[in-house]
Amino acid sequence: MDKFKEMLIFSRVAERNSFTLAAEDLAVPRATVTNGIKRLESRLGVRLLERTTRQVRLTLDGEQYYEKCIKLLGELEEVENSFLKHSPKGVLRVNLQGTLAKHFVIPRLPDFLKRYPDIKIHIAEDDRLIDLVKEGIDCVLRAGELQDSSLIVKPLTQLEIVTVASPEYLDQYGTPKDLNALQGHNGIAYSLDVKARPSEFDFLVKNKLVSVNLNSLVAVSGAEVYTASAKAGLGLIQVPKYRIRHELETGELVPILTQFSVPSMPVSALYPHKKHLSQRTGVFVDWLAEIFNKA
Repeated sequence: MDKFKEMLIFSRVAERNSFTLAAEDLAVPRATVTNGIKRLESRLGVRLLERTTRQVRLTLDGEQYYEKCIKLLGELEEVENSFLKHSPKGVLRVNLQGTLAKHFVIPRLPDFLKRYPDIKIHIAEDDRLIDLVKEGIDCVLRAGELQDSSLIVKPLTQLEIVTVASPEYLDQYGTPKDLNALQGHNGIAYSLDVKARPSEFDFLVKNKLVSVNLNSLVAVSGAEVYTASAKAGLGLIQVPKYRIRHELETGELVPILTQFSVPSMPVSALYPHKKHLSQRTGVFVDWLAEIFNKA
């Protein structure tokens, strides 16, 4: 095994904190990973990883070697890519917000795979914030304001947001004509930890953001359940218009307070902050930007 492959194996074990997961990511037997680390440590004369039955973690020497290792691997990849004009290949692991995947990504995915036939893509669906490095994810697609992180964020588009309710709900509680009339109405809370809390509705009034807190009887953690709850008459929601286009056409949901603009929702791709992206991740992020630009 050459030094390059040993460094590649070591860096993946360090990122995944697991020999087994590193082997799966690299598509090699676990024994190859174990033996590679043993040879590397033997050649360097230091212990790079602490192993227990529950976890694998870097030693102090391992942390120093890892930092130098990823820098060298990145530089080597840059040099090779400057000479080799081959098509990107390998397994691409992405994590997509479900409704964005359903409406924008999956219908156009055959074009991506036709364009890059040597890429195999593994797709997970999620709304939650995840540790990309720990979970072995190359790129995530998310909607909404993002918390500060060490990830690179590439803005893709802004989604139009509408305020809606079901006809049954409006028959029971009345249709609010202005923001003051929202008092006494129920909103459906959207929260990943599903804790009961007020629903915050945002509006733009004379270019100024006005937030209104509504009582919330229901809190949900999924986009589909959020819409279903509104259709069931459980409260008001603010939702990207593309998600409920059918419900608006059939009258299952009705727009309200249309005289007030609502701040748009950003859509972003996020990927680990590395000096050099893998070629397959780079082309996927560029492709996402392309499809959202056309949407």
